[in-house]
Amino acid sequence: MRSYRPGRRELQRQFWVLVRAGLARRPAAVALGLNEDTGKDWFRQAGGVVPAYVTVPSTGRFLAIAEREEIFAGVEHDESIRRIAKNLGRAPSTVHRELRRNMRQPYRTRARPERLPGPWDYRPSLAQRRAERLTARPKPAKLATNLQLRELVQAKLKERLSPQQVAAELRQEFPDHPEMWVSHEAIYQSIYVQGRGALRRELAVCLRTGRALRRPHRPSQARQARIPGMVNISERPPEVEDRAVPGHWEGDLIVGKRGQSAIGTLVERASRYVMLLHLPHGYGAREVQQAMIAATQRLPQLLWKSLTWDQGLEMRNHAAITMATGLEIYFCDPAKPWQRGSNENTNGLLRQYFPKGTDLSQHGPDYLEFVAAQMNRRPRKTLGWRRPAEALGRLFSTTSEQPGVALTD
Repeated sequence: MRSYRPGRRELQRQFWVLVRAGLARRPAAVALGLNEDTGKDWFRQAGGVVPAYVTVPSTGRFLAIAEREEIFAGVEHDESIRRIAKNLGRAPSTVHRELRRNMRQPYRTRARPERLPGPWDYRPSLAQRRAERLTARPKPAKLATNLQLRELVQAKLKERLSPQQVAAELRQEFPDHPEMWVSHEAIYQSIYVQGRGALRRELAVCLRTGRALRRPHRPSQARQARIPGMVNISERPPEVEDRAVPGHWEGDLIVGKRGQSAIGTLVERASRYVMLLHLPHGYGAREVQQAMIAATQRLPQLLWKSLTWDQGLEMRNHAAITMATGLEIYFCDPAKPWQRGSNENTNGLLRQYFPKGTDLSQHGPDYLEFVAAQMNRRPRKTLGWRRPAEALGRLFSTTSEQPGVALTD
């Protein structure tokens, strides 16, 4: 039997399925037996936007590639059209039309259409591509045909409005003119996707992320249970939310150029006190574990009650950290950075010292200490313009003076 290799469209679909599941574009291409650069090119051509044929389920009205493969297997085994149709759960006429349209050689006779006269050559990949080409009905993008709408959207994007804000404003400004409405997804596609580029690609710098390519959104279930034994943030004690008691921290990494270096960041929730983790040998689970244990030895044990982190794999060894330090570790929900709001805000401030796209491994522990001291000397509005170091000192002294509290170093 001849071996079957999926067509380009099916390979692209499988590639995007892997990307949506969390695999990087190069490993996704290699997993399908493709060149690394092929995945890179497909990703760039799509602007990082997952194509609709990956996310929109088939209605079942038309034959799918899997059914065409079954037809291919049937004709290879010299099965009748009726047998193939029965195995598929389709009408014999459906299979007959499929073969008639896609046979390399025309039928010699139509006297007995239930059998396949030879010679013949049916290829499911070619049949699938032909069907997609015939069923595609490209619709001009609204932003490409409506000049007034396009100029208005571009002006709003230059004012640093997000596509979602632009779409909402247009509905408010033109409630009775649907032709002046456009979805935020259409705006993203017009910026990023080749062939739908009604908006200039340079407008991507006006978006909050400023990315030249869009980062695909993974479904939330794709990241579930990646870290064994993790405790969700919903189980965190209520006292953490109050910010009245010191000792509850938020943590994360800021990553350097090409993801090859990182610095760990810790923020105490009540005082906004900052500590930085030096990670000179990478930011794997073992390196982060060692840096966390070392950090907890630099402040009294009383100030280490809990830590809230995202679901990054660098915290796989959270149980070992808890055992060594007594620190209770909680994990945020996927794609909800506001659950670590103090840490996210601090990471943004730290980019003054550690710009994006730079090599963070060049910074030694002395410089990290200097930056942390700078951050802890900054007056903060949320603290009534007190400095984090001062606020932490006050909270610590108040807590340590309470009856029954023992101070340990």
